[in-house]
Amino acid sequence: MDLEPAPEPQGPWLEVLRERARRSIHPAVWAYLQAGAGEGMTTAEANDAWRAVRFRPQVLRAVGEADLATTLLGTSVTSPIAVAPSAMQRAVHTGGERAMAEGVAEAGSLHVVSSNSGTRFADLGAAGPWWLQAYLPPERDLFRPVAQAAVAAGARAVALTVDTPYPGSKPGVDHEDWSGIDLSWWRANYPEADDGRWQDALTLEDIGWLRDAAGVPVVVKGVLRGDDALRCLDAGAAAVYVSNHGGRQLDRAVDTATALREVVAAVGDRAEVYVDGGIRAGVDVLAALALGARGVFVGRPALWALGAEGGPGVARLLGELRSELKECLEQAGCASPDEAPGLL
Repeated sequence: MDLEPAPEPQGPWLEVLRERARRSIHPAVWAYLQAGAGEGMTTAEANDAWRAVRFRPQVLRAVGEADLATTLLGTSVTSPIAVAPSAMQRAVHTGGERAMAEGVAEAGSLHVVSSNSGTRFADLGAAGPWWLQAYLPPERDLFRPVAQAAVAAGARAVALTVDTPYPGSKPGVDHEDWSGIDLSWWRANYPEADDGRWQDALTLEDIGWLRDAAGVPVVVKGVLRGDDALRCLDAGAAAVYVSNHGGRQLDRAVDTATALREVVAAVGDRAEVYVDGGIRAGVDVLAALALGARGVFVGRPALWALGAEGGPGVARLLGELRSELKECLEQAGCASPDEAPGLL
């Protein structure tokens, strides 16, 4: 007996995209990507924190059509919306990081490529600007060729992840369910001598070491405190990236909307500040800009788009968010993202 095809999902476009991705991605991979640490409180609270931000729109400013173009660490992009780093992209879509890069480039944006990438950096092609995300191994010199290969392939900065001494436990994720999933491509850019462990004792010294080893600016990702942000800048970081790893490390960690306010207040005009975590709509991006972020990165939704539609899906996601943000800026009386901090 022939089975009837599942009906197409209905509802808001992002929820439809999420459901299409869930149907397309292996259930074990989907469970891993969606999981949060502990009870999942930090993950669950992420979007509500942005939804709690309230604006004071400006009027009689003859804004006309808002211009979303900006720069992130000197790189020109069509909007402040970029794509956060994530592993497992080749398990989400056969095109993996290459398809993600193509979609981001089509949208005129920037993305961060995981050091756990399953695609060789040289195979990403010249599809738009990107940064490398870094997990340093215990023997950090093993990372030197990884960083150098990324820079040779076009990486313009390195985002050092500092909130993950080791992967946190994620209830509901059973690695036995991964049987039959080919992971032979895992960490395609590391030397054979690397055993997959991460440095669990990072120090401020590692910021300067990585900057010198890579020869490009270092962005420190995983900062949730103002004092830590200042210590990173004093140690040589070019920018600070507010993130709680999507709620996948320490459960009950502060939401990134709250942390962003403190970090921006501490950093002032010393450096650019970026943020991710729970961004689901253009109005969430506006909230992040209003709180002082220069760049706003999307994580899980980019994977949903990749899983559902490949590179074109990623381009569509970024385009939809950009259109939403443009309308929000114009409704709020802002001619550009730079004017958003005046809305609070």
